[in-house]
Amino acid sequence: MSNTASGRVTGVPGQPASQARRPDMGKHGTAKRDMDRLRFHYDVEKRLARRLMDSTPEERRHLYTAVYDELFRTVEDHPQHTDKHADDTTRIERQLNLIRPLVSPTDVFLEIGAGDCKLSMGIAPHVKRVVAIDVSPEIVATKGLPGNVDVMISDGTSIPVEPASADFIYSNQLMEHLHPDDAVEQLRNIFTALRPGGRYMCITPNRISGPHDISRHFNPVAEGLHLREYSYRELRDLFRQVGFRKVDAMVASRGVKLFTAPLASMLPLEGAIEHLARISKGVKNAKSTGVLLGVRAIAYK
Repeated sequence: MSNTASGRVTGVPGQPASQARRPDMGKHGTAKRDMDRLRFHYDVEKRLARRLMDSTPEERRHLYTAVYDELFRTVEDHPQHTDKHADDTTRIERQLNLIRPLVSPTDVFLEIGAGDCKLSMGIAPHVKRVVAIDVSPEIVATKGLPGNVDVMISDGTSIPVEPASADFIYSNQLMEHLHPDDAVEQLRNIFTALRPGGRYMCITPNRISGPHDISRHFNPVAEGLHLREYSYRELRDLFRQVGFRKVDAMVASRGVKLFTAPLASMLPLEGAIEHLARISKGVKNAKSTGVLLGVRAIAYK
């Protein structure tokens, strides 16, 4: 997902968000909410974001769930409720195209921020077991799941499985929703949950081409529930900090992998784009920038 907070929220506390679009257009280009409703959504997210940013670590153990439940209850026309995802099959298949070659039939697969669980259901035939994790009982799917899919609720940073029990962990639009103080804690928990040699695939919007939440309609800085957006460099440093031995970057477009390279090799390109984006807004918003800077990091334990 690239990425507005008016897209599908499924995170721990992440949310796969829609493609950047005009404020009056829906996720798939259909007529959608007017500016008054977008402003209402923006104001709600700003208020909830401030609650999270001002909270203590102890408070956030329950607050992530409360915040996202309140978001879904308060913003009745949130696209998580109203979008019918006419291209759901395409959306899920594009993700599966990237993931399937990376997993095996004996793997235990964890999806953090599972939401409607469609990705978890899609990968289920290709792995031994799936654990679908989310913070919000209001929105997570619990019915019609395959027998090898289990749902678990997290407090926002915990990974509620046994240590060294997962082969592959996946999150799509998750890290940007964490309080910055919680990001390292969650990464440590992910690292602990992985078996030796296990992998964590993290998809998150790049702050250099942001903001990518609902505030992009109103402000050049993310003020909603994207509490922090990251660059390649910042993510590499966090992954190293918790002990991952190697980090690659996968560059893909529309579900087709273009190439995979050591994440460090992307840093000069990222720096050049950041410099050019300060000069030209067109560079920041260019489709090619979104492809090159759409962070798909694969970290190896």
